[in-house]
Amino acid sequence: MTGIMIKVLIADDHMLVRKGLRELLSEEKYGIEVVGEAVNGEDAIRKSQELSPDVILMDVVMPVKSGIEAIGEIKRMQPDARILVLTSFADDENVSSAVRAGAYGFLLKDTSPDDLVQTIRSVYADKLTLPQQFTQVLLGGKAAEPKTDAPVAELTPRELDVLQCIARGMSNNQIALELSIGSNTVRSHVSSLIRKLNLENRTQLAIYAREHNLF
Repeated sequence: MTGIMIKVLIADDHMLVRKGLRELLSEEKYGIEVVGEAVNGEDAIRKSQELSPDVILMDVVMPVKSGIEAIGEIKRMQPDARILVLTSFADDENVSSAVRAGAYGFLLKDTSPDDLVQTIRSVYADKLTLPQQFTQVLLGGKAAEPKTDAPVAELTPRELDVLQCIARGMSNNQIALELSIGSNTVRSHVSSLIRKLNLENRTQLAIYAREHNLF
């Protein structure tokens, strides 16, 4: 366990799931603090603003507003929000929709506790975290293709460097160290990449880089 406590919000409409996750993640060895629970998508949007969690665990199928809708609204209001989808429903549409909405990761509820905790830590570190089978869905499915016609040639050499680092799952701080530039400069390059490639978020940048064999 590190000295950093990761604040987590659990969004799931099943009380037993929420309580089970809270009990699991609250074990001292994990270094995680569950700061709240949301019972539906609308509740998740509200509590993400009130509690400012480091990571949001989001179910897909919930009443009032779905997890996908909640992800989209949270990311519009809080672009830096880190959201990990934890669900029983892993069909292609849910996976691609969640990632396009801005989710950083996607896990099934039958995952092991250690894998869940490790994925929470990876998402906290701004890393795109998807099991291999989900990555293949995103790379092969038409619904997940980045909406861009912009050629790679329009990117500057430094933007390409940043894009390659994103595809490798590196956080902004790690990219800054790797390229010997400031974190604010990294953020500027990420924003520029999103704008130039007509994408919506960091996740799509990683998918774009992989589709174009840029790493």
